[in-house]
Amino acid sequence: MFAAGLLCGLLSHWFGVPLLAGAGFAIGCVLAAFATRPADLLTLVVSPPLVFFVATVLVVFTTALGHGSLVRALTVGVLTALAATAPWLFFATLLVLVICLARGLMKNVRDLRDKLVGVRLFEKEENENPVRWDESPGTTQERHRLHHGEVD
Repeated sequence: MFAAGLLCGLLSHWFGVPLLAGAGFAIGCVLAAFATRPADLLTLVVSPPLVFFVATVLVVFTTALGHGSLVRALTVGVLTALAATAPWLFFATLLVLVICLARGLMKNVRDLRDKLVGVRLFEKEENENPVRWDESPGTTQERHRLHHGEVD
């Protein structure tokens, strides 16, 4: 995803074809969704926005070098690039979600939920009663033993 987003973003800027940045990122997302191991699908589903943002910042930084104020060029460039390619980001994220659902994402979600429930139950049980009033075997025998004045 990152390589496709970075390469297509640079090509889009150099050739003046804004469609190339978004479409290239979407193609990279689809390829990543098919190439990722089923165990890592949950991580992949949440990563396109972050990957897209980092690739966009890097493209804008690379193309803004030597054009006056770097801070102004980065700010304007990143905001403009994100605004221009936001629909592609949403489309790519949706494609990744649909493909990962078909490849078994719900199993990963159930496994994670089961792990979290198990951890939560274990912590709750451990902290439920911090003071233990366990009776030792000697104290239970002493209670059942008759007092010295009470003889059968």
